[in-house]
Amino acid sequence: MLKYKTMQTILVTGSAGFIGWATCDLLLKKDFIVIGIDNINDYYDPKIKELRLNSLKKYENFIFYKGDIEDLDTLRKIFKSHKIEGIINLAARAGVRASVENPWGYLDTNVKGTINLLECVKDFNVKVFVLASTSSVYGDTDKIPFKVSDFTDKPLAPYPASKKSAELFCYSYHYLYGINTIIPRYFTVYGPFGRPDMSIFRFIKKIDSGEPITVYGDGRQKRDFTFIEDIAEATVSCLNLEGFKILNLGNDNPVELIYVINLIEKLLGKEAEIQWQPRHPADIFATWADITEAKQYIGWIPKVSIEEGISKTVQWYKEYRDLLKDIKI
Repeated sequence: MLKYKTMQTILVTGSAGFIGWATCDLLLKKDFIVIGIDNINDYYDPKIKELRLNSLKKYENFIFYKGDIEDLDTLRKIFKSHKIEGIINLAARAGVRASVENPWGYLDTNVKGTINLLECVKDFNVKVFVLASTSSVYGDTDKIPFKVSDFTDKPLAPYPASKKSAELFCYSYHYLYGINTIIPRYFTVYGPFGRPDMSIFRFIKKIDSGEPITVYGDGRQKRDFTFIEDIAEATVSCLNLEGFKILNLGNDNPVELIYVINLIEKLLGKEAEIQWQPRHPADIFATWADITEAKQYIGWIPKVSIEEGISKTVQWYKEYRDLLKDIKI
C-alpha cells in the first residue's frame, strides 16, 4: 500500500468528470478532505455527472463548489476559505474531434484555467500541483511505445495542442517559483461511470440496445486502454512527488479496437452492427505507453487487464441500465 505525505486538503477540479470522480472517491476513502469544483457543463450529458457527484456527496469530508476554473475570482475565494495543500487539475475540455470544431473553448479551459490555478498555487503556497495531460500530445508517430522523452511539438488537433501548452506553462511556473509540478499523461481511460462520448460507453450502450455503432477506419487501430481504478491510484500517488516530472499512465498493453468490440459482444451476448467510416485525420493510429517513469517515481504498475476491465464495465452497465437508458451519447 502506498503511503502519502501529511497533506489533508486537496482541491480536485473537474470533480464531476470521469477521472475527477474516481480520484475524489479514492482520496475520500483515504480520509483526505476533498474540495471539488466543476461547472457541470453539457459537453456530454450532465446526467451522468450528477450520478457521479451524488455518489461523492455521501462523504462528510467532501465539499463541492459549482464553478469554473476560467474564473480566477471564484478560485481565489475558494483558496481563501480553505487551506489547500495540493491540487489535482482534472477540469478540461476533452475530445480530439470536438476540438477541431471549437478550438476557443479548449484554449479557455485547458490553458487559461491552468494558468489561473498556477497563480493560486503561487499566491497561496500550495505544496504540489498535478496537471492531467493526454497521450494525444505525442501526435501520429511510428515510434512506439511512447516515451516521456519523445518529441511532442506536432499535435494533430487543438485539444492536444492546448494540453501541450498547459504543460509548458507548468514548467515555466516550476522554473520561476519552484512549484512542485507533476504531469500524468493519460492513455484512453475507461470503466464504470465512464464518459458517454467515448467509445467503450457508446459501444456497450448501442450494442445492448441493438443500435449500430460507428467505427472510424478498419477497426485495427490500437489503443492502450487503461482502467479507471488504476488511473485513480496513480493520480493520487502523484501527490507524493517533488520537482517537475511527467509520467505516462497507460496499461502498457495496446489492443485493437475490434478486439474490444468482440469482448463487449460476448459479454452482452449480442452482435454489433457496425457502420464503417473513414479514419478521422486527427485520430492517432496507435497509442502505447512506456510507463518507466511511473514505475520509477510512484511504483505504479497497472493491475487490470482489458478483459477484466471490460467485464467490470459491462457488469456496471447492466446494474445501472435503467438509470443510463436516457443518457445521450
